[in-house]
Amino acid sequence: MKLVEQMLKGNALALSRLISKVERESAEVPELMKSIHPHIGKAHCVGITGPPGVGKSTIADKLIAWMRKKDLKVGVIAIDPSSPFTGGAVLGDRIRMQHHSVDEGVFIRSVAARGVSGGLPQTTSEVIKLMDASGKDIILVETVGCGQSELDIMKNVDTLIVALAPESGDAVQTMKAGLCEVADIFVVNKADRPGAQDFALELQAMLWISSGREWWKVPIITTEAVTDVGIEELFREVERHYQVLGETGQLFQRRRQQRREQFIRKIEWKITTELRKAIEQDGRLSDYLDKIEAGDIDPQLAADEVLKSGDFLAEWSHRLLAQK
Repeated sequence: MKLVEQMLKGNALALSRLISKVERESAEVPELMKSIHPHIGKAHCVGITGPPGVGKSTIADKLIAWMRKKDLKVGVIAIDPSSPFTGGAVLGDRIRMQHHSVDEGVFIRSVAARGVSGGLPQTTSEVIKLMDASGKDIILVETVGCGQSELDIMKNVDTLIVALAPESGDAVQTMKAGLCEVADIFVVNKADRPGAQDFALELQAMLWISSGREWWKVPIITTEAVTDVGIEELFREVERHYQVLGETGQLFQRRRQQRREQFIRKIEWKITTELRKAIEQDGRLSDYLDKIEAGDIDPQLAADEVLKSGDFLAEWSHRLLAQK
């Protein structure tokens, strides 16, 4: 594929077109991913998550500047809220980082969340791999905002930054989302606000109680991203974490687990997609759906009857195997 050859040489336009193919779920995607597989695994992938309004985009923007000072080639995946009308991305993060757009060493791509609440679009892992294969040294993935399902980001990155602000609700949200267990670096942004230091101390206490990693002590960095305060220290911690990952063998283990999770997630997604098609096309499933909607049968009972139907399972298995 000519586009792949161009992309492997660092051509930004070719990279953009290939990402578009992935987002459109083109029939070429399996062969595309096969062709770039020998060229992936070199980039350091960094996730930035946290509640809406804590300044994730500003932190990312300032981090990019420090990365470029080190002459690192940077890829950015900004997961933006989807338009309720078109399903496309509301390109807020690209606008906030627009002054980097003239830098050939920075490639920014806004990706629509497509209705995924708190998590990542299905195509995120493929987009990361494309940026990796294109020669990016470091890839930033910024999520929409954190919630119960936000831990999906952990299945795609090497280093996870969790950004918080001094507001009282953030501590509770942190514990609910389980981020204390998966965060590699905490950032208390907007540290010029009242209560910032007390919040950092409270967070430190929670980490002391919940931390279970002997190989890494999770740092808490206070920043004022708008004025670039604390960003250099944050960047150094990002670098240090990646170094420790490599030295302790955790990078190998983390990526191995990620590949496993991505495989399972892809299988689940494909099965779900085909099931939705089957419901629309299979007369028996449509009948069940009509009865469920009318309240004539319980959904659990209907599901059990369908799954116990050997004929249906055999036909559906054949349908799945026939997919190209």
